[in-house]
Parts: sequence; structure tokens; C-alpha cells
Amino acid sequence: MKILIINANIFNGKQDIIYKDQYIIIENYLIKKIGNSSELDNKFIETFDTVLDINNKYIIPGLIDAHVHIASTGIKLNDEKTETYIGIKSAIYLKNTLHRGFTTVRDAGGADWGMESAVEEGIIDGPRIFRSEKALSQTFGHGDARSKQAGMSKTSIEADSGSYMTLICDGVAGVRKAAREQLRKGATQLKIMAAGGVASPADKISNLQFSEDEIKAAVEEANNAGTYVMAHVYTPEGIIRCIKLGVRSIEHGNLINDEAAKMVKLNDAYVVPTLSVYDSVYRNGSKMGFPKGSIEKLDTVRKETINGVKICRKHNLNIGFGTDLLGDLQSDQCNEFILRSEAETPFETLNSATYVNSKLLNMEGKLGIIAEEAYADLVVYNSNPLKDISVVTRPEESLKVIIKNGKIVKNIL
Repeated sequence: MKILIINANIFNGKQDIIYKDQYIIIENYLIKKIGNSSELDNKFIETFDTVLDINNKYIIPGLIDAHVHIASTGIKLNDEKTETYIGIKSAIYLKNTLHRGFTTVRDAGGADWGMESAVEEGIIDGPRIFRSEKALSQTFGHGDARSKQAGMSKTSIEADSGSYMTLICDGVAGVRKAAREQLRKGATQLKIMAAGGVASPADKISNLQFSEDEIKAAVEEANNAGTYVMAHVYTPEGIIRCIKLGVRSIEHGNLINDEAAKMVKLNDAYVVPTLSVYDSVYRNGSKMGFPKGSIEKLDTVRKETINGVKICRKHNLNIGFGTDLLGDLQSDQCNEFILRSEAETPFETLNSATYVNSKLLNMEGKLGIIAEEAYADLVVYNSNPLKDISVVTRPEESLKVIIKNGKIVKNIL
């Protein structure tokens, strides 16, 4: 199928420029040619199966969220639901995510081969998924969702796996086996819980998790498979430790300082802030049953989110874009753009959510950019998001066209 888009104002994801009055030719799933609309004649236009006249609206690369949990059905890690329930809810979350303009996501724990296959086969609408399978956690780690009172008996809540999103593993041999299992299942990267977290019931934010040898084992297994490790971690000490041990992607990193930022920069690693999860849970957590102790931990990191982004920008780090929202709070996904506007320009945030995230996913030149031979993942807004980032936060009124992999998903021009 050949699609011609004409009269488009293009932000390509990489440069802080709007290219005006452009055309884009899509063949099958790739962008084949980009040029000025004035070059086209009617005879040439008539050769296309579909012609979309954007009429000077704004087209940008499909958005990428590099930290989602599609399989989460609630805001507690040990929210017990059957796989059938999780699958049905996940299908709804995937469709809604795509219709917010996110054509690609990196799942940080929970999404499996079945979800990816359902999207690829067209059974459900959704973004392409880069999945971690289950995130790896030590016993008494952020992914250990059992209550403090739970014993080690198999009758406790998934004593051997923590939760639907996580897998408990201990010791170098245990970590290696768990890492290899996720890679065997098709994980495109490994996720480890390298420090304490907000939602986990037993640990502290400041806790370091996994031994150095355990983290090295995960990194080695990822490297052997041609991929990388992403790590949940907040504190400077934890960030520096992870980077020294070979972790490529720091998730959250709220409490990052200058020393830790310099270490990230030196190693050309990435930081993926996730501001919206703290904002959403702070506003809604209590009424949704989020534990009091977790609310208190949340406040510790929530207050530092903007400062963390400012430090990352100060040191010119590779800053990705993620949201980390759980359950029905995923509807707040686009709030991330507004929250980050306290520390960034619209270009910086959109660049994170497109081009920078494509590099993080090892898909530079294919995703997160409008360029020839890139995948045809495109979204059209009725006004310029580089001038007003809030345009992206109102997809129901401002998002006019969604094209994913060369297929028109939405068109209300």
C-alpha cells in the first residue's frame, strides 16, 4: 500500500526545527521519500492508494514511552488477578496507549510474548512492544511483593516470583538463570531492581539491592545476548554503583546529583525520569488503596523529580522519556509532558520521547524520527507542539492522525 501525505509541517524528532509544506511517501511500513509539496503534480498524486492532505497541520514521529507496565492492573505490586483478567485489561491499556500517540513502548516488567504477538498479528490495536518479560529482584527487594508477614511457603503470594511483573532470584547462579530465562522468552532488554522502591512493602528507598557480582552477572548475560540492562534506582550511590557495573539505563534516578550525573555522562548511559507516576499516585493513591508507608516513601522522591531532571539537563545526559504508571493510572500518561516542562523546553521533552528513546532502544534511524527508510510511525496534531507542549496532552481533541508501521490507525482530519 502506498500512502502520500501532503502539505505537512514536520518536526523530525531530532532537530528543533519545523520543516514547512512537506510531503511524505510511505510504502508498506517505511518512509520512502520526503520533500516539498510544491514539487508534486496532480498526475503523480493520482498514483497513490491513499492521499492525506494534512493542510498545514503538524506531524511528528510516533511517541515512545520507555518505561511502562502494560500488564499492571492496579497500583499495588501484589494486586492478585488471573492471567485472563490481566490479558483483557492489557488489551485495553495497549489500545488506549496507541490512541494517545505512543506507537512504541518499552515494558519494564510484565508484558509477555502473547501481548506482543496479539499486537503484531492485529488481534488488538497497540504500540510495538520492547519487553523485559519479568523484572529481576532479590529476596527483600523492590520486586518482592510479599508482605512482611508472608512466609516462604508456596502458599504465600507467588513466593517464587514476587508478582506478575517480577521474578525473585538470589545469588550469581540464580540471577544468571533468571536472566537467561527472560532472554529465552524474547526479552529485548533485562530489567533489574537495583535499589529500594516506593511500592515494595519491606524495603527502603536508600537500600542497595543485589550484590555487585549479581549485577555483573545480569549485565554479562545481557551483553552476551547483544542487549543491555535497565535498573530501577533512585540514589546517587545506587546510580554510580549501577553504572560502574555496566548498567546502561537508569530508571527514575530522582535523587541524582552532580557526581552521579558525571558518571552517567562518562559512560554514555541513559537516565529515564518518570515524573507522572509520582504525581498520579500522590493525587490518587490513598483512595485507591496505596499503603500509607508507600505514600510516605513516595513523597521523599516526588519532591526531587524536577531537580533530578534539571541536573540531568545541566550535564547534557542522554535523557529518555518514561511514565511508569500502573493500572488505570496509565490514563495520565500524557501528563509527563507538562510535568517536565518545569525543567525543559518543549523540544527537549519531545526529543526525549522520540529520537533519544530510539537510541536507547538501539533503533536509531528506524524509530523516533521522520526520515527516509525509518518506520512509518507518525502522529499529526492540529497545532505546533514545539510552541505549546500542552497540545500533546490533549490527544482526544488535538491528535488528528495516527499511523503505525505504515497503517492508518486513526484519521479524523
